[in-house]
Amino acid sequence: MVLLEFSMSPMDKGESLSPYVSRSLDIVSNSGVPYKLTPMGTCLEGEWDEVMGVIKQCYEKMSSDCKRITCSIKIDYREGKSGRLESKIASVEKQLGKTLNT
Repeated sequence: MVLLEFSMSPMDKGESLSPYVSRSLDIVSNSGVPYKLTPMGTCLEGEWDEVMGVIKQCYEKMSSDCKRITCSIKIDYREGKSGRLESKIASVEKQLGKTLNT
């Protein structure tokens, strides 16, 4: 299973990018892939082809009317492990003995 964090945005659309980022989040939420939205990106969890397919759809949508796009991707593969969107946080909270803001 892959845990993937990405951030994608146009560089040619000024300061307020939420209309463009929102289109990507619509793709993510309709994909069926487990995800978590954060203020600085989105985490996806699934098989390689599945999560990369979502990234490709986001890129294709954004490139339809954006001439310059930036994308950052971090990938953590771990064989046989799923549910890590929640379990990685729970593990750290257990070590600390307290709940964190997530």
